[in-house]
Amino acid sequence: MASARAKGNILVVDDEPQITRVLKTTLSAQGYGVRTAGDGDEALSVMSDWSTDLLITDLPMPNMTGLELCRHVRAKSRIPIMVLSVKGEELTKVEALDAGADDYVTKPFSVNELLARVRAALRRAATPPDADAQLIEIGDFRIDVQARSVKVKDREIHLTPKEFDLLVYLARHARKVITHRMLLSTVWGENSVQQPEYLRVFVGHLRKKLEPDETAPRYIVTEPWVGYRFEPGD
Repeated sequence: MASARAKGNILVVDDEPQITRVLKTTLSAQGYGVRTAGDGDEALSVMSDWSTDLLITDLPMPNMTGLELCRHVRAKSRIPIMVLSVKGEELTKVEALDAGADDYVTKPFSVNELLARVRAALRRAATPPDADAQLIEIGDFRIDVQARSVKVKDREIHLTPKEFDLLVYLARHARKVITHRMLLSTVWGENSVQQPEYLRVFVGHLRKKLEPDETAPRYIVTEPWVGYRFEPGD
């Protein structure tokens, strides 16, 4: 069990027993510690006494939906959240990302793709910052990468893990136009380059939290049809 814990503990939440069985078998075979839950209430109970490194959840479930679970977990924790659902519509994906999810995989899914996304999520959560880039002070921003904290003109800003990763990447490439594909590939991984709704949702989140007026953004500027440019101020 020690080796599994070292690789990561994953909680799988789905009201379909066959799905939880398959995922538990697959993930356990890769060396992960795995527990399962049939709904959001059970998942929160498991998380109360089991150290969870990654949450994988379905959306439609009895008692507490996956969206509600995402909101509950994100209000208290920064762990990566991956939604696994048959609902592949863009609106549903946006709702899940709005609720705090970091990634979205549509059923039926490729096991290899799922494992790749699991590895990427855990790696991003655990990877220590580069020694020479622990503090980014540029314009109105002070970003402490190690502490994962952000200040804008001395105002503390709370960001989710994925919002923070996106901001750090933009800040490290300040005043340069970064394409949608580059942002998606770097922050979410190569498997997400065809998911532009990820960017729309998370850039929207950042603007709400960072901009003096989100309807007239000055920090995260849209380059139509191309991508975004980060302007940190003077």
